[in-house]
Amino acid sequence: MTTVHVTDLVKDYSIRSGLRRRRLRAVDHVSLDLVPGRTVALVGESGSGKSTIAKILTRMEKPTSGTVEVALDDGTPVRGPMYLRQVQMVFQDPFASLNPFHSIEHHIARPLLIHERTRTAAQTHERVLEMLERVNLTPAETIAPRRPHELSGGQRQRVAIARALAPGAQVLIADEPVSMLDVSIRLGVLNLLGRLQREDRLAVLYITHDLATARHFSDEIVVLYRGRVVERGPADAVILDPHHDYTKLLAQAAPDPERGPERVTAEAVIDRDAIDNSVCYDHFLGEWVQAGTPAARGARAGRAGQPA
Repeated sequence: MTTVHVTDLVKDYSIRSGLRRRRLRAVDHVSLDLVPGRTVALVGESGSGKSTIAKILTRMEKPTSGTVEVALDDGTPVRGPMYLRQVQMVFQDPFASLNPFHSIEHHIARPLLIHERTRTAAQTHERVLEMLERVNLTPAETIAPRRPHELSGGQRQRVAIARALAPGAQVLIADEPVSMLDVSIRLGVLNLLGRLQREDRLAVLYITHDLATARHFSDEIVVLYRGRVVERGPADAVILDPHHDYTKLLAQAAPDPERGPERVTAEAVIDRDAIDNSVCYDHFLGEWVQAGTPAARGARAGRAGQPA
């Protein structure tokens, strides 16, 4: 089993404006833990820094400062090729993440061969069929030779999940994996991810802007606003009892069939421009803390083994 500790992560980008350059801080002192068998949902609007964190965890970007420590149960650090094998990503767009010129079998066989999970063509073919069956793409013999355009969006995303798990991944970074899919098939893909997580004891970072799916799929929710964590805690606590103004705005924006027709109330409207991202409400501690501090790590670690 593999655990990820992210501490004080910062990512700055340099942006040119004419002859001048300015610094854009996309991620501002973010700390979080990913532990086997649990899902952390990273929630926030577009531009809040979610995908930047995902790219750093998968080593597509280098952090400006901070650390990402990945270790096995016995404390052995996970580095080099082992890191690339164990930390895998499921991308947002299943239409763009698969090469249209290659078969489904090629997409899953490639990571098996690169990471030396199989040796012979027969072993590779057999393993590809096993992975397709695991993600409910059956009959696997007829799916494997197809091209991506011959599959539906939901089937393509299942192929992407199988490809991510093929090298033996223990940490899965799911970057809005259902946002490009029809509403009718989103739940099926999320349930698939949940089943695979339980079977393989995966540590999952689920990136989304949808609080409804975050509550359904995750054990812990971390709310990100302008690169900073502004609220964190158990999924039900964050959704049902939001404290930070930004979390309340997200909750109000989420569709709720039980809410009924919108009615005029006496409640004050939250001024978005006045939202403060310098403080964070930690439901594990039951108090406000300074945003960007890993003060709640001990509280989260103490609850990490508890079931959802």
